Amino acid sequence: MFEEIDINQVRMACFAGIFLVMALLEAGLPRRRLENGRLKRWPTNWGLILLDSILVRLIFPIGGVGLALLAKESGWGLFGLLGWSGVLAGVLTFFALDFAVWGQHVASHKIPWFWRIHRVHHADSEVDATTALRFHPIEILLSFVWKGLVIVALGGPVEAVLIFEIVLNASAVFGHANVRLPLWLDRLLRLVIVTPDMHRVHHSVIRRETDSNYGFYLSIWDRMFGTYVDQPEKGHDGMEIGLGAPLTPRAHQFPFSLAIPFLGSSRTKSEEPEAMDVRSNQ
Repeated sequence: MFEEIDINQVRMACFAGIFLVMALLEAGLPRRRLENGRLKRWPTNWGLILLDSILVRLIFPIGGVGLALLAKESGWGLFGLLGWSGVLAGVLTFFALDFAVWGQHVASHKIPWFWRIHRVHHADSEVDATTALRFHPIEILLSFVWKGLVIVALGGPVEAVLIFEIVLNASAVFGHANVRLPLWLDRLLRLVIVTPDMHRVHHSVIRRETDSNYGFYLSIWDRMFGTYVDQPEKGHDGMEIGLGAPLTPRAHQFPFSLAIPFLGSSRTKSEEPEAMDVRSNQ
């Protein structure tokens, strides 16, 4: 099956489709009025996305699905050793990968050097569909290594890994989209998955809000581990997004964005990580 199709083409087609839908909805049903619009921010965001894509393709041409195929053929991983396959193994693989991505996101906020790299994502002065993939190349490469290790360690069904890769890209774009959902729909969806309003809180300049809502697809992990915050303190229209001065005002500049991990010897007070509070923030 997978030998006959180009997995990267499938992923790119799915990404292009969800991005187009979200971009159109952002234009027609915006959640916030953007002070810094597409013309100012998108060239740098797309520049980072393009650079990341090229580097990943050059350094890790096999991809996550390729690793899953290799693990299956070699009998590697937990599920391979147990001889598990089918729907149950697929569901467990999907949940395990989503939890691994959530855990990596938490680590990128709690470990100082990881945070320095992750600041490139948070420095964006607005949150929209392009913010979803605005990451420093170092973070993208580290993310692929981590995800690849988890894929091999699990040895789960290849189909589950492919579905997860597609869902992860789609949910990242959806979760960052500047789209206004009906409140009843937002409340219903966020019981299970991350919605734009839920994730937008994570991009607040207020540290308590930045250190919350880490999920990309499933919202259950934040609820389970007490990192869920329902609404921003100043409301979605009044909240300030980004990292504040001196990073965010220049984050639309491509060279500056690439240099962000290497700027400054320490964090400002508002950027310092807090120890995870296992109590619910609801």
